[in-house]
Amino acid sequence: MVTSLPNILTYSRIAAIPVLIALFYVPDAWAAWTCLVIYAAAAITDYFDGKLARAWNETSLIGRLLDPIADKMLVTAVLFMLAAFDRLQGWSVIPAVVILLREVLISGLREFLAGMNARGLPVTALAKWKTAIQMLAIGFLIVGDAGTRAFGGQVPVTEIGVAGIWIAAVLTLVTGWSYLREGVRQAITEDSPPAKAAGTFG
Repeated sequence: MVTSLPNILTYSRIAAIPVLIALFYVPDAWAAWTCLVIYAAAAITDYFDGKLARAWNETSLIGRLLDPIADKMLVTAVLFMLAAFDRLQGWSVIPAVVILLREVLISGLREFLAGMNARGLPVTALAKWKTAIQMLAIGFLIVGDAGTRAFGGQVPVTEIGVAGIWIAAVLTLVTGWSYLREGVRQAITEDSPPAKAAGTFG
């Protein structure tokens, strides 16, 4: 199970992170496009690893552990690099911070609920939309000015990415609040003592 295809896809997502970071330091346009291709491939594996694991009945503890960690490592690393290289700057850093804080919140909630053997936090449809918009926005920001030049200056690639990351941040707040309420509700329910049966004493 450790070397099953779904798990290999998860490992590849983690392995792509240092390559993506290194490409940010190369100022040429080919590096930005290569970074985009690798990032897109890594994002696609996020869809296929879980889908294949369920379809082939190859779910494993290592897969359940590393899959969400790989996602968060990928997004966190790229957002930090975008801010470091001024593709997110000024007010545009705020949505990146919101997204990262939400990831910390959800991770903490899921770990806490798992320790209580609670039902957990299933992924909602709105959260999936948030992830899709976030991934697309990050892709636009990765290619940045190289994309604008490739389209003859007619397409404001970076601005599209910034707009997308703001939309993702708004959805992040909405879904984060929803997850927080559900997590607190489950924690209170699990922590409440069972009601005594009618007619019993003591």
